Amino acid sequence: MNRYKTIRFSRLRISILFEKKAGWTLLGLLLLLVVLALVSIGVGTLYISPMRTLQVLFDENVSKSMEANVIWNFRIPRVLLACLAGMALALSGTILQGVIRNPLASPDIIGVTSGAAMMAVLYLALFNQSLSIAWMPVFAFAGAAGVAGFIYFAAWKKGVSPLRMILVGMGVSALLEAFKTLFIIFSTIIVASKAHIWIIGTIYGASWKEIHQFTPWLLVCIPILILLVRRLNIQVLGDELPVTLGARIQLQRLGLIATAAALAGSAVAFVGGIGFVGLMAPHISRRLVGGSHGALLLCSAIVGAIILVTADLIGRMVLPPRDIPAGVFTAVLGAPVFLYLLIKAKKN
Repeated sequence: MNRYKTIRFSRLRISILFEKKAGWTLLGLLLLLVVLALVSIGVGTLYISPMRTLQVLFDENVSKSMEANVIWNFRIPRVLLACLAGMALALSGTILQGVIRNPLASPDIIGVTSGAAMMAVLYLALFNQSLSIAWMPVFAFAGAAGVAGFIYFAAWKKGVSPLRMILVGMGVSALLEAFKTLFIIFSTIIVASKAHIWIIGTIYGASWKEIHQFTPWLLVCIPILILLVRRLNIQVLGDELPVTLGARIQLQRLGLIATAAALAGSAVAFVGGIGFVGLMAPHISRRLVGGSHGALLLCSAIVGAIILVTADLIGRMVLPPRDIPAGVFTAVLGAPVFLYLLIKAKKN
């Protein structure tokens, strides 16, 4: 029995080869995400059952009810933002682990998220009143891209070594965290309180405006990632073999790192410094669909969305009516995973 399925688009001259098992796994994960989204939409101060939620979503006769107002204006934007941010962070982590060839690589560990968070805090302190909130993703992307660029060139020595990249990145991350803390200490109480809540990472107060501002970043980054996915598979082979095959490995590596920075920076701009999603999602996905980056990227995006939607859901259910930031629960889950991977790498 053939394990693979081929889909061809003759007019576009595009063909897709995927493993059937991976296809069923992705379908199952999508169904799980839909179920979690329905549950999450119903949970809150006003509880709405899943069946009632479906009725509100698809029945126009209840479109003017209080439940419909809560679902469409508050709950759905929150779930959508969690999905989009989880996907962006997971894709960023998958790219970085492929490029750096290190299981410990993720945007928050090597400093990309710290750069985005530093610039976002700067925006909150200096430009929040004078500039539109639409500029915040630009600031965050500039911070993420600046740190990624610095790490790339600081690690350069006749090419970029993945080991040097992760070592430089961890040092830069520690330095930026120190600067960020000092910046908050010397800020006003209002700015410090806003920055503190935002740094932990929360999806509280999500709106359709944020969805509309975040979506274009993904619409730009994902097509670029689709074009570079084969190059990402080549990066895993090391430095010598791809060069022998004629690959422009350093240029490809730079493009992939820039894409990872854009994904992480845009996510941080809207949900704050939520950590470990980019670390956990790729590892879970490799166990489910294997290491080929075609299926792996799709699976990581779905798993990242599941992780963040679940973390936000738990944050609303643990101590109601208090809303605990989702970043608290991703850290509780992610820190043990990081320690496990660190001990495993040390043994190897």
